[in-house]
Amino acid sequence: MHDLDHLALSRRGLLRGGAWLGAGAALSSLPFAQALAQTASADANWPTVAAMLDKYVGQRKVSGMVAALGWGNAAPGFISRGKEGFDDPDAIAAQSLFRAYSQTKPVTGMAAMLLIEEGKLKLDQPIADFAPEFSRMKVAIDPDQGLEARPTDTLITVRHLLTHTAGLGYAGVGKNKPIARELERLGLFPAIVTNLPIPGMSSPTPVPGPDEFLKRTAAVPLVAEPGKVWRYSMSLDVLGIIIQRAAGAKSFEHFLQERFFGPLGMTSTYFHVPGDATARLTTNYGLMGDIPLPIDGPRNSVYLRPTPFAYGGSGMVTSPADFDKFLAMLVNGGMHGTTRIMKEETVRQGTSNLLPAGADLSGTWVAPYQFGAGGLVGTGINEGLYGWSGAAGTIGMCNTRLKLRTGLYVQYMPSETLPLITEFPRAVAADIIAGKGRAS
Repeated sequence: MHDLDHLALSRRGLLRGGAWLGAGAALSSLPFAQALAQTASADANWPTVAAMLDKYVGQRKVSGMVAALGWGNAAPGFISRGKEGFDDPDAIAAQSLFRAYSQTKPVTGMAAMLLIEEGKLKLDQPIADFAPEFSRMKVAIDPDQGLEARPTDTLITVRHLLTHTAGLGYAGVGKNKPIARELERLGLFPAIVTNLPIPGMSSPTPVPGPDEFLKRTAAVPLVAEPGKVWRYSMSLDVLGIIIQRAAGAKSFEHFLQERFFGPLGMTSTYFHVPGDATARLTTNYGLMGDIPLPIDGPRNSVYLRPTPFAYGGSGMVTSPADFDKFLAMLVNGGMHGTTRIMKEETVRQGTSNLLPAGADLSGTWVAPYQFGAGGLVGTGINEGLYGWSGAAGTIGMCNTRLKLRTGLYVQYMPSETLPLITEFPRAVAADIIAGKGRAS
């Protein structure tokens, strides 16, 4: 599993062990008012989190890490260890740039919720209204064996795209190999990994522009009937293009800039890293056993070249400081300072369970949870949990009930090589329960 052939966007270890459920159980024991009164501001306030960063950086498993933690509308606290790369003299920091990969998905999900708020999209609206080629979809009779297909009984809707229940496949990581290979053959590989010739990290066929991307996607059989099962997919990449069309925007990236990045002051969030920001870009590593090998560095990064379109499922580069602004907007009911970005009820809906009735999650790594607008959501003791992680180890989660924001930023692949997805939430919970996690 540590061979370079398996580095590309491997996701099967995500949320293994139910770490966020365990953290939610611990945090639920805190008085709600006490939780809101706490503010993260320095290393000493999160000693367990700081010790975790010390361990991984000190053992040279990663070149650097940043944790971002905050409560309510208070400024976040940042814990930083190490460098932006093993051979990079720059210390890693809250303004360093990280490849977010699938941590892009909640941003795209909330962008769709904005249009639902404005009546330009409906949750259960067929996407064929914006892309007619999706009115004639077919589903594979046996997606594990081949491409033979029959017409679907149901049209794909916005809800299906938001919750990975559209039945779409995923090149590189899809479990139904015949369809994953067909997507790759057609260039339907919306991922940016490396300029190096590493198998499994790119498609031999260039990714087409957004209109052709939708046409080719609609020609490939689905792996399941829409609305029936949860299958991790490129649905948020498709949704980004649908958002562009529904909004009448110049591009999906332009829509995000106007509605999120600009108003929130996310000045270090890109789909194409500009030259004057290159020095802040971290190095991404492939872990070959205990040996980190650079697969994308700042001087020759694949992110220095524009992509055919902004990949709504995996294409974003951001900083810990920037993404915390997005999470802060969510935990504060759609507000950024005195500016309203989204209605509170829109945030509430997007961070709630949006799965179609009866959708089957059995055998998936999100089964302990439910799913909202591009991210998992928690219920019961974990009520208010929302967010997602990225294929290079980043994590962006919030709890809208506790008003808690948490982020972890690091760059290595595959993400499950190190158990950060389980260690980080437990470290956060341990510090809060110990009476830490507050302003000094």
